Formats: sequence, structure tokens, C-alpha cells
Amino acid sequence: MGWGMSSVSRIMLGAADSGVVSQLGGMSNRHGIIAGATGTGKTVTLQRLAEGFSELGVPVFAADVKGDLSGLAAAGSPHPKIDARVEEINATDFTLSACPTVVWDIFAQTGHPVRTTISEVGPLLLGNLLELNDTQSGVLYACFRIADDNGWLLLDLKDLRAMLGWVADNASELSGDYGNLSKQSIAAIQRDLLVLEEQGADRFFGEPALAIGDLMASDFSGHGVVSVLDATTLVNRAPRLYATFLLWLLSELYETLPETGDADCPKLVLFFDEAHLLFDQAPRALTDKIEQVVRLIRSKGVGVYFVTQNPADIPEEILGQLGMRIQHALRAFTASDRKAVKAVADNFRPNPAFDTGDVVTRLGIGEALVSVLDERGSPTPVAWTKIRPPGCRIGPIDESTRRERIERSPYGGRYEQAVDRESAYEILKRRAAESTSTETPETPAPVTADNRGSSRPRERQGIGEAMLKSAVRAVGSQLGRQIVRGLLGSLLGRRR
Repeated sequence: MGWGMSSVSRIMLGAADSGVVSQLGGMSNRHGIIAGATGTGKTVTLQRLAEGFSELGVPVFAADVKGDLSGLAAAGSPHPKIDARVEEINATDFTLSACPTVVWDIFAQTGHPVRTTISEVGPLLLGNLLELNDTQSGVLYACFRIADDNGWLLLDLKDLRAMLGWVADNASELSGDYGNLSKQSIAAIQRDLLVLEEQGADRFFGEPALAIGDLMASDFSGHGVVSVLDATTLVNRAPRLYATFLLWLLSELYETLPETGDADCPKLVLFFDEAHLLFDQAPRALTDKIEQVVRLIRSKGVGVYFVTQNPADIPEEILGQLGMRIQHALRAFTASDRKAVKAVADNFRPNPAFDTGDVVTRLGIGEALVSVLDERGSPTPVAWTKIRPPGCRIGPIDESTRRERIERSPYGGRYEQAVDRESAYEILKRRAAESTSTETPETPAPVTADNRGSSRPRERQGIGEAMLKSAVRAVGSQLGRQIVRGLLGSLLGRRR
């Protein structure tokens, strides 16, 4: 595959008139963006970066919305156009080879299943996923708080439905401590959950939950493993669920990984394709949280790379944090297009050799305007770059190769069988059965300010424990009895 290690870790992106264009490993946690119109070569550039990071020993996670990124798992085939480009940019160390690759799929059709729990996602992301209004979001927050105070785990959708049903039945008793719990709002949330389940979200919520460490592996040769999420079905069926998963992953990494100092390379690199889906119709509170996580996560050694058609798809506060910029061709057919071209040109450090705004509309396939960070962290002047082709396959792998990769995966059998342990659904169902068996049915006593301390959560154990973070702390502390969530899922610090 080619570039390999040197005295300074770097990835050869391509060549320009000024010489070789490279991404420094030590600056790769400063994030980046790959943009350009459909068919201009974004996916091939992403493949080149992914295999380059893998060669440096950096694990990679990449969301694949078109099915092409699976080609990272197979060696490329000789082709005259590839040979011509390799000769043109003088990539003398170029070879055709595959990356160590693991394929994941939320629907478990083309790769290992990916799951997390309702509790870990939290009310902020879940409310955005369900497109709730402010009143409904407030009720959802209250349901999570009540579950936390009782020590009832919310692992899957049936847990949340059971919790909502119980809250509706006991709304009058609970309202004194948790505010108005409108039955109409609860009914609306339950209807939205049915829609979500029809989209296949029931396969995403549950256990065993994905262990973050399984995305940060290396193979026996020291190459970073590339984890590819096959999102072709997911994006078409449930685009908001796709965005929710990526944001949850980002938050989990921030909460899980320790702080790290300056390093030659990141610990992990993420590629988020169709990045506009992360921000479309997201409330301001969520956008602010995303911006905060992106700003802070680089100190954990994680680089985040957004892939989209137009940089304007990314909020300006986040766009300003992206150190590496790769811009493939843009089309300028309308006044709006021309305005977008000017905005793109203005975001690059000028190069006196050419007009950036003119060149961005004339770039050929496999060409891009590139600016990276130098050793001091300053953006380099934009370079009109011929992108180096990847050594892996360009295009998807065939079905037999995919099956072979799954069979050889070190995670085979770890996630395939779902686990359904006791949680809110089972507890509330048992209590309801016990209540109806008596002559004078009793409703489970709601948690109040007086009896809250007597409801002690049981410890989380079993499969998925690595992902469920310290549900029990000091017994006498109210904070200690709350489930600890990441920045994008926290009950703490919410606006009341």
C-alpha cells in the first residue's frame, strides 16, 4: 500500500506543481473535511486517507453510505489510469494491497451487528431522533430521570415503552416531583417509537452493546484495523438513526478515552460520510453539544473527518475547527452555486499561482484543492493536487469476499446473539402481575423526595458492561444514583 513510516509520520495525499502534498500524522487529530460534488472522487480520496492511516498503525472507523468503502478489504487490480496517475505523481512505493478490515451493520445483514442501549443514548439524542417538540422532550427527560431514580435500566425499545406506559398511569402522583407529565405527550412519543421500530431501530437498541475498544485494534503487522459501517440500508431507511449512531459514537469516545499529549499519530480516526445528516434540523442545544465535543475530542487523540458535498453543510463553528481541507470540484450553474464557490475559495489560504475560485469549478476527477496543517499547526497555501490512488479496490467487494472477511473477523460470535436481561420492562411487568393477583391492587409507589433514597439501583453486570458506565456510586448521593451519560446524552446540565 505504500507510504509507510518515516522519521515524521505522514500520508502522501498526492502531488502538485509545488511538490508532494502530505498529511502529517501529528496534525491528524485536528480534524478535516472532504467535500465536492457527486462523482468528483471523494470516496477514492477517503479510501486513500483510510489506508494511509492504517499503514501508520492508526485504527479507522468509516461510515459507508454508498457501499464503496468495503473495497478497503481487498487489493486493487491493475488499471492503465491508475498506472498513469502513479507515474505522474512519482509514487514509486505504490503497491496494490488490502487493509485489515472489519465490517459492521446495524441490521446485521452484511456485517457484525452494532448495538447500544437506550440509557446510553440518553434523552437529548433520542429526542432529536424522534423529532420531539419542547413539551414532549421535557416529558422524555422526566421519564429518564424517573427510571434513573428507581434504578430501572432502559436497554431497548420495549423498556422505554413500558416506562412511558407506567409514567402515564401514575402521572398525577409523579407530577409533584417531575413536573407536568402530559398523557397526550406520552402518547405522541409512543407513536413515534412505533415508527422508529418500523424503521428497524429495535435492532440498534439492546445488548450486547458495542465496546469502543473493538474499534481501536491493530493487526499482527501493526496496521490499524479499518472498521467499516455498512450504512447503505440505514441511510435510506432511517437517516436520523444513522446520524444518532454517529453522534453517540463521538460522545462515547470523548467520555471513554483518557486525555493524551502530543503524539506522532492519533489513537483513532473517524470518517463521517453524508455529514449534513448530523446537523439537518438538529436543535441548537444539540448543535452546541456537537461543536463542544468536536472541539475537545482532539485532546483525546481522535481525529474527525466530515465527508459532504458542500462545506456549507457543516455549521460554521465546527467548520472553523477543521485543519485539513480537501475540496473536489464544485459546479457553478446558478447564482447560489457561485456564492458557494466564493465561500469555499475564501476559506483556503490563497496560492498566488492560481485563482482558487476559478480552479474549484475546473477540477478533474481525482483532482482536489488541498490545504493541510504544517508542523506549527498553520494552514498551508492551497495546492491544486492530483490525488494518489489507493492500493485497495476501488468499488465494493463481492459477496464471497465479504463473507470471508466476516468469517475471519476476530469479533465473530461476540455480537451476533442478542441478550435480553432484566430491565425496566421485566420489572414493571412483574410488578403489574403481582398487583393484579391481590384483592386490592396496588400501583408501584412512585419515587418522591421522601422515599427516593430507598430505591437503590442494582449494579450493571453481564454482557455490555464495558459500555454501561458506573450506574451506582455513593448510596447517599442523589447524583450517585443517576446513570452517567456522555455530553450528548446527559440529563445533567439540561435547561429546566
